[in-house]
Amino acid sequence: MSPKTRTDCIAWVLDVFLYLRQPSWMVDSKRMKTTSNFRWLLSAFVLLYLMNQVNSQKKGALHDLKCVTNNLQVWDCSWKPSGASRGAIYEVCIGNRSPCYLLGKTNTKISTLSPGDYEITISPLHDFGSSISKFILNEKNVSFIPDTPEILNLSADFPTSTLHLKWNDKGSVFPHHSNVIWEIKILHKENVEVIKLMTYNTTLNGKDTVHHWSWTSDMPLECATHYVGIRCYIDDPHFSGRKEWSDWSPLKNISRSSDLQSKVFPQDKVILVGSDITFCCVTQEKVISAQIGYTKCPLIHLDGESVAIKIYNISVSENSGTNVVFTTKENIFGTVIFVGYPPDIPQKLNCETHDLKEIICTWDPGRPTALVGPRNTSYTLFESFSGKYIRFKRVEAPTNESYQLFFQVLPNQEIYNFTLNARNPLGQSESAILVNMTEKVYPHTPTSVRVKDVNSTAVTLSWHLPGSFAKIKLLCQIEINKANSIQELRNVTIKGVENSSYLVAVDKLNPYTMYTFRIRCSSETFWKWSKWSNEKQYLTTEATPSKGPDTWREWSSDGKNLIIYWKPLPINEANGKILFYNVSCSSDEKTQSLSEIPDPQHKAEIELDKNDYIISVVAQNSVGSSPPSKIASMEIPNDDLKIEQAVGMGNGILLTWNYDPNMTCDYVIKWCNSSQSEPCLMDWKKVPSNSTETIIESDQFRPGVRYNFFLYGCRNQGYQLLRSVIGYIEELAPIVAPNFTVEDTSADSILVKWEDIPVEELRGFLRGYLFYFEKGERDTSKMKGLESSRSDVKVKNITDISQKTLRIVDLQGKTSYHLVLRAYTDGGMGPEKSMFVVTKENCELNTAIEMLSILKCIVFYYRKREWIKETFYPDIPNPENCKALQFQKSVCEGNSALKTLEMNPCTPNNVEVLETRTTVPKIEDTEIISPVAEHPEEISDAEPENHVVVSYCPPVVEEEIPTPGVDETGGTSQVIYIDVQSMYQPQAKPEEEQETDPVGGAGYKPQMHLPVTSTMEDPAAEDDLDTAAGYRPQANVNTWNLVSPDSPRSTDSNSEVVSFGSPCSINSRQFLIPPKDEDSPKSNGGGWSFTNFFQNKPND
Repeated sequence: MSPKTRTDCIAWVLDVFLYLRQPSWMVDSKRMKTTSNFRWLLSAFVLLYLMNQVNSQKKGALHDLKCVTNNLQVWDCSWKPSGASRGAIYEVCIGNRSPCYLLGKTNTKISTLSPGDYEITISPLHDFGSSISKFILNEKNVSFIPDTPEILNLSADFPTSTLHLKWNDKGSVFPHHSNVIWEIKILHKENVEVIKLMTYNTTLNGKDTVHHWSWTSDMPLECATHYVGIRCYIDDPHFSGRKEWSDWSPLKNISRSSDLQSKVFPQDKVILVGSDITFCCVTQEKVISAQIGYTKCPLIHLDGESVAIKIYNISVSENSGTNVVFTTKENIFGTVIFVGYPPDIPQKLNCETHDLKEIICTWDPGRPTALVGPRNTSYTLFESFSGKYIRFKRVEAPTNESYQLFFQVLPNQEIYNFTLNARNPLGQSESAILVNMTEKVYPHTPTSVRVKDVNSTAVTLSWHLPGSFAKIKLLCQIEINKANSIQELRNVTIKGVENSSYLVAVDKLNPYTMYTFRIRCSSETFWKWSKWSNEKQYLTTEATPSKGPDTWREWSSDGKNLIIYWKPLPINEANGKILFYNVSCSSDEKTQSLSEIPDPQHKAEIELDKNDYIISVVAQNSVGSSPPSKIASMEIPNDDLKIEQAVGMGNGILLTWNYDPNMTCDYVIKWCNSSQSEPCLMDWKKVPSNSTETIIESDQFRPGVRYNFFLYGCRNQGYQLLRSVIGYIEELAPIVAPNFTVEDTSADSILVKWEDIPVEELRGFLRGYLFYFEKGERDTSKMKGLESSRSDVKVKNITDISQKTLRIVDLQGKTSYHLVLRAYTDGGMGPEKSMFVVTKENCELNTAIEMLSILKCIVFYYRKREWIKETFYPDIPNPENCKALQFQKSVCEGNSALKTLEMNPCTPNNVEVLETRTTVPKIEDTEIISPVAEHPEEISDAEPENHVVVSYCPPVVEEEIPTPGVDETGGTSQVIYIDVQSMYQPQAKPEEEQETDPVGGAGYKPQMHLPVTSTMEDPAAEDDLDTAAGYRPQANVNTWNLVSPDSPRSTDSNSEVVSFGSPCSINSRQFLIPPKDEDSPKSNGGGWSFTNFFQNKPND
């Protein structure tokens, strides 16, 4: 029903309803009520009827017109009729087109309409109550749904787990070229689980095209049944309607063969490092575990009892592969996997030839693939111009595998285009190179090198070089070596030959020289040198010496003979083996010659006078003689010559001088060790006359050794000594210390003297001395850190090397000092020598103290003079006045109470005798020389160091009462008193200066000088003593000397043994006058003085 009809019907029903609702004015109220109810019932009935009519019209109308196209040429339109109109016949009209279509179905196919809106009228025929349906149709309302694709074929490559799909796009039915998207799905298992969904793009070209598509599964195809379906989507740019996917094609599947023996897949698979891979085990048994190598993996369950494992980012396997194992309760199933890399692009591909007969191509395979055996990389070398190829044959067990292929040189072909292909189960790669083989020549090593003489300075070299080089030129290099010389390289270009033998001449050589030759070759365009040939040594022939020997001369020490020196000629000047030398000396008057001096001797000596001679030296070898070397014998004196000093640098010493135009020949510098005797010559060097400096170098130079250098200038008439230099190549520190002694000491100073250090031990130019001193005793002073700034160490730097003495002042008296002396050069400080010295006592202070003590003593003695006289010098009665001695004998014998003075023998109770042989006097000792010595001067002269030292102790005399009746004269014993002499002998004086001071008169003389002859040898003296009356303990008073040992009268005596009396008591055991020090003041008076009496002993 059309909208307009529906609207008209509704309006009509409303009009009827309103009419029935109008009131009636011509009936009464009861009637009116009855009529009203009726009207309401009638109105309801009419309304229900009308609504039914309306609904019946709506159900009979057509709706849901849809148009679909499969090929963009025909639209398939369909609609849905009302339920009552089914099975009816429809009239379909499209716009103004005629005729209309009569259809007994609800769809129709119409040709594609051009863009725009079209009215479609569909009228059901023979269907009462049905209305005409009209639709507006546009291309935009049409859906483009391609036909369902059909899979033509599905196949599988089980070793590679690859599916191959084939289908037809039926492009012939489409009017335009269009892009097509194919969607392919792959499913697993019986429940068709989608595991992969991929797209594939093609283009429709108006023809039916069969498409092929392959897919490799990450799971082996044997593990499960694989299903494949396909659909498409055509994107036609000319169609503006809706574009939709086609329906999925029917599924096709691939399953493994049931007769396969293997249970685990894949078998012996080769895969890329880092890949993910799935292994499966197809079995009816339940799999318990699975592992790859030693690593266990989780199981993935497939159909039935089949399982799989997934390995991610797999690593390189061993050469033998990696095991994959599945374990069931009863069996173990497994496989081996090989994991590696595809071949790298061959690196450093290079093709060259050794002989232009065969081409050698080498390369670096790059990264190892980790695949061996049948899975290893294979190489094929292809030459595109000729179309020939060769394959690389691998050695099964190479030690150092070399990647190279040999390609035969083709006739008349120089340029080659090589392509090297590398392939293994994981992939392939290639590298190419284009080469001109005449420019890529790397010759073999030359062999059979031979040398042949041409003359003393030229030879010919021949060698063999295999190869066919007739079309090119060769560049060869000859290496020439000789001893102590720089290597020489010579390049020669020669034409290539077929017979491989080559010959060249080598000139500009030295005669009689051992040469070593080597040869290598390349092409003239140069690619690579060949390897060097073996060395060939050859000695060139001799020639006459090219130069005379370097000559010098020296006069002998006595000046009578001239010594001629010459140096052996260098090999490059001798030009052969020198057999002998001829020497001649010629003057205006005569000529002397020395012939055939054999070569090892390079010196000759000729007796000459002082006339001027010209010396000539000629060297002779087997070919001839050298030019003569001449030198004049005369030396021009030089009175203005000074000795200079120089120090070397490194291994040599630099000598300079001023330019002198008068020097017409040359300069000669000779040198020698300064310790050598004259004539002094170690070596010499000649320099041109225009030179002003030179460096003297020698292997004989040693550090720390002094050398003398003499510079001579040559004039026509002879040589003149210009400079004399002493020097060192390198200065070192002295190896010994200066030898020094102490010359004098006082209370406040010390005088030191030292000697020069010998040149051999000095080892450098003496620059000065360092003198250190400090207070210190021996074995306690540790003078450490002498160079430091210690305040207790005094340092004196003596830079005047001519100074040999030093007085150290401002010292303390009677103090020990440690003295150290060292010498130094620019090379360093020498060792030290030290000694300890004690200064003398301060005499002025001692004198003051002594004078004060003497003054006190004088005062004391003056006050006690009477007591001292009574105690030490009592009055002794004269025995002559003793009345007791005049008694008669009988009286004395008869009275025992009467006693006479009786003298007992004086026997010493202690005598010490010391024998010493030392030459150094001991200050504390007192020398006692017997006063009865017969020849004292002889003893002093003959044995001054061997004398007797006696400590004399006189006995204590005790008074005893003799036994009555004993003979007094018979019981007496002789008493001999000895004198005391100081150990320091007074200086002897002439005999006429000797003075004596005899003491005469009576008095008590406790000690007397008794000569031995008078007491022991003279019988008369003995008789006098026996007959003497009275007490005579001392005799020979004339020999007394009461002066002190150091008195003038004592020192003026010419006797070496001077005795003196000792003013001591007869009972005293101690000497009252000690020995005097030699430095003590001298006594000017005779006799005993207080000065001598109270003089102290030194060092007490």
